[in-house]
Parts: sequence; structure tokens; C-alpha cells
Amino acid sequence: MRIEKITKNKKQYLDLLLLADEQEDMIDRYLETGDMFALYNDDLKTVCVVVAIDKESCELKNIATYTKYQGKGYAKALINYISEYYKNSYKTMLVGTGETPAILSFYENCGFEKSHCIKNFFTDNYDHPMFEDGIQLIDMIYLKKKL
Repeated sequence: MRIEKITKNKKQYLDLLLLADEQEDMIDRYLETGDMFALYNDDLKTVCVVVAIDKESCELKNIATYTKYQGKGYAKALINYISEYYKNSYKTMLVGTGETPAILSFYENCGFEKSHCIKNFFTDNYDHPMFEDGIQLIDMIYLKKKL
């Protein structure tokens, strides 16, 4: 398994990024300013994008694994890698997601704990209703992790 920082042609990973954030103009808001990492195990498995929030915090804006490779530990391995990568630069990493039990459990298993909520984030910022595991996403649930 190897992880690379991607500095050019980030849009070539759009198909994968859209699995986690299905509206391209929302991805465009953070893709170029964020740091992108790709995890390979023979071929590409998972990508993520991290952005600086302030001097003490960064945010995991997108992490996505191809469907056929999900559940094999690739996303968790990438989160462990970026947590180590940023521990000397930031005190805290945030991640925002919808209120779906499986995804919240995944982040909690990666060391995140619930932080705060932004009401109506998905209904206010996306041009169509968003669903995950059959649940409509309305509020953005933020989790945080000490680095």
C-alpha cells in the first residue's frame, strides 16, 4: 500500500470524489486549495482532500473509496496517514457528514467525536435532495479529532 500527495490534475479523480460529495460545484469550492492524497494498493482505492481552517484546525472535506473496495480498511488507513501527516501542523482535524449511523460510526472508529451541527446545511447548499443509506441528509454533523 502506498499513499501519494496529488498536486496536479486533481480533477482526474472527480469520479471518486463524487462518491462522497455528489455535486461538482461543491467539490470545486475546496479541491484546488486543499491537499489531496491518494491511496493505492496495486491500483487506486481511496482519495481524500484536506483544507486548512485556521492555524489550529484542518478539515477533511472529502474521503471516498471505490465501492468495490469499501469495507477493506483503505479509508481508515488514509485517515490514519493524514492524521499523522498533519499532527505537527494542526491541533484538531474536523470532518462534516450527514446524520447516518454507519458513517458516524466509521468516523468515531477513526478517533473522531461529535463536535457540532450546522442546521439545514444539505438542503441550503445542494441543488437536489441528498440521501445516504436511504436517509435524507439535512443537517451537517461535525466531528473532531485531536491530532
